[in-house]
Amino acid sequence: MKKKLLAVAVPAAMVWSVGAHAQSSVTLYGIVDAGLVYAHNAQDASGANQSTLVKFNSGGLSGDRWGLRGREDLGSGLAAIFQLENGFNIGTGALGQGSREFGRKAVVGLTSTQWGTVTLGRQYDPNVDLVQPLTEDGYFGGIFATPGDLDNYDNSARISNSIKYVSPVLSGLQFEALYAFGNTAGTVGAGQTFSGGLAYNQGPLALAASYFHADGGRTTANNVRTWTSSTDSLFNTVINAGFASAKSVQIVRAGGLYALGALSFGASYSNTQYKRDGFSSFGSDAKFNSGAGFVNYRFSTALQTGIGYSYTSLTGPTSAHYHQISLGGDYLLSKRTDLYLVGGYQKASGQTLSAGGAVIGAEASVGSYGVNSGASSQAIVSAGLRHRF
Repeated sequence: MKKKLLAVAVPAAMVWSVGAHAQSSVTLYGIVDAGLVYAHNAQDASGANQSTLVKFNSGGLSGDRWGLRGREDLGSGLAAIFQLENGFNIGTGALGQGSREFGRKAVVGLTSTQWGTVTLGRQYDPNVDLVQPLTEDGYFGGIFATPGDLDNYDNSARISNSIKYVSPVLSGLQFEALYAFGNTAGTVGAGQTFSGGLAYNQGPLALAASYFHADGGRTTANNVRTWTSSTDSLFNTVINAGFASAKSVQIVRAGGLYALGALSFGASYSNTQYKRDGFSSFGSDAKFNSGAGFVNYRFSTALQTGIGYSYTSLTGPTSAHYHQISLGGDYLLSKRTDLYLVGGYQKASGQTLSAGGAVIGAEASVGSYGVNSGASSQAIVSAGLRHRF
């Protein structure tokens, strides 16, 4: 009996010793962002069209969040990592991302200086990791996003039940790949997501491209698909609500950024396709093509300004066009606290589909602010205070 107890005790002591000497850390971090929004042409809570909307705004530039990030060194350049990130509305205290406790991100994984990083859980896809930082979203948020964020320009969607690999940076190149399980019995493909991306960053030049595919699942109501995918729904505004019964979403994105002292400028392109099948309420695949460009100028270490333009076209079951111009200014009060003022104007033309599948006139909805206009044009101005901790 003593020999058996000793055989158990020795390995246990070895595990404790390794754990006691391993270097580990846990960091609490977050962003709190609040302000006001003025919109010309907006719908009220009942869906009635109003010419003016003034409201308190949560997360005007950055989504409000708090999180925990941890790391344990395992030796030989290998470490265990985790990240739990909660999103919330600072105006009401309500949870964001569908009332999830850690809706923004929840991952655990291993990272190696030589082999790269593998994470498992709910996380961002390569499009968000690699292409988004090269767009104006990285500076001034969703006011510059593609109308309705139909191509996940402003990371409206996260990916659940996913595994992601991120390569080390080699001569400026980095690669990412992600796969997410639909967790549907009887079929592997239902609700699955897969994505990949490649980025190059050397000196003042940065380039990136990505591919994304999400299956809409097999859940239906009255013989029409309801989105049940490992990817969150992107059908959040009048821009693309008529295509929420899509069999799948496919997004190809590319972007580039060049910095020249206080001046920086960039451009991006996306092709987004909402594929249909027999459970879709629209008659042919919907294709959105969007191009955007921006110029930023930093007047001082504290003051940054930017202007951008985007054009989006819809072809397929209907034809619609969206022109959008956006402006931004950000002033640093300190390294952690800033004041911002951003605005956007959008003009829509042509026809699209309503959430019920009816053909309607195209309506404007600036960026990813999610404010339906009920009209063919909309202007939004947002001002606020942001603090990082």
